[in-house]
Amino acid sequence: MRAGRPRRVAAVATAALLALAGCGGAAGTAGGGSAGGTVTVFAAASLTESFTRLSRDFEATHEGATVVFNFAGSAALAAQINQGAPADVFASAAARNMATVTGAGNAAGDPAVFVRNQLVVAVPKGNPGGVAGLADLARPGVKVALCAEQVPCGAAARTALDAASVALTPVTLEQDVRGALSKVRLGEVDAALVYRTDALAAAADVTAVEFPESARAVNDYPIVALRDAPNPGGGRAFVAYVRSERGRAVLTEAGFQVP
Repeated sequence: MRAGRPRRVAAVATAALLALAGCGGAAGTAGGGSAGGTVTVFAAASLTESFTRLSRDFEATHEGATVVFNFAGSAALAAQINQGAPADVFASAAARNMATVTGAGNAAGDPAVFVRNQLVVAVPKGNPGGVAGLADLARPGVKVALCAEQVPCGAAARTALDAASVALTPVTLEQDVRGALSKVRLGEVDAALVYRTDALAAAADVTAVEFPESARAVNDYPIVALRDAPNPGGGRAFVAYVRSERGRAVLTEAGFQVP
């Protein structure tokens, strides 16, 4: 039984699907390669907004292409791929989880780091608790959400807290960064360590507090087309598009750093 079913991000009209079945995919005009048909992308949860935006651009410039996503924690995605879940592309929030996939022989080539990301402290809008840095998270009564250490945002949080010599006991350990951020948005915690990009995307609800130790915990994001891809041409084209000038522009606007 295959693990994890990616969800559809963009719908395609029935007539277009019938036309695609009859004539096959057309070559892409940006990113290269034949990209017709469904391109299934397993991507770290922190890429949700930027990859969703890129998928619309990709579909507009690659006739007959439809991108579907499975957004989750990188560790869970790597495990699904290695268990046989059908996917064309894997974009991880850490090299460690990518190594799990490449080590199992499931990559079609060498992964490439396409962006980097750093942590911030996400607090309720306006920072009512006056959080100025990591040390404030250890104050009595402050409820903090972290990612579990086996996922990239959790490993980065542990590195940053150790660098600041801050010891704290979180009230919850989430399986991806979106889970940690949601605890702040729902008012269930006073703060969470999340990626800068996620805090920026949620700027209507949270304030991002920068802290210097985040420079010690920068996460590289690698991407690769997968070996047993159902749509290998589409996978290669999507990877190329993410790494293109247009892809870099969208990602940096979202707060990612280009390596």
